[in-house]
Amino acid sequence: MKIKFIKYKNNAVLPAHATEYSAGCDLRACLERGRVVASAEIAVIDTGIGIEIPNGFCGMVCSRSGIAMKYGIVVLNSPGIIDSDYRGEIRCIMINHSSNPFIIEDGMRIAQMIIVPFQSIEWIHGSELSESGRGSGGFGSTGI
Repeated sequence: MKIKFIKYKNNAVLPAHATEYSAGCDLRACLERGRVVASAEIAVIDTGIGIEIPNGFCGMVCSRSGIAMKYGIVVLNSPGIIDSDYRGEIRCIMINHSSNPFIIEDGMRIAQMIIVPFQSIEWIHGSELSESGRGSGGFGSTGI
């Protein structure tokens, strides 16, 4: 798949796969200087990149497992959704779940993005739903 991109900032780095079979492309911070994210703080981090996702697809911005496990830094609204008609800069909403401050440096890999197809929905009003093996069983109804 080919996706058009632009750089909003000169120091922006194009999203890239870390390995040949990586599903996600790493998104990098695009900052003038390091940004300290205090414990429990929410920070919006710029990437300096804008993309043009084809219709019928969306971008999903997810946490990177390494910084999540080691430092407690995750994408707050994971997955963040980038709609195909969005033309602004990709920005990541990050939160520090650790008890220590964390410094996000310019160029640091902060999140990952995958491009996925989606299906538009036509909602049909009904008076009841069809039967299923589960029925209306709620949380934990299928066991542990």
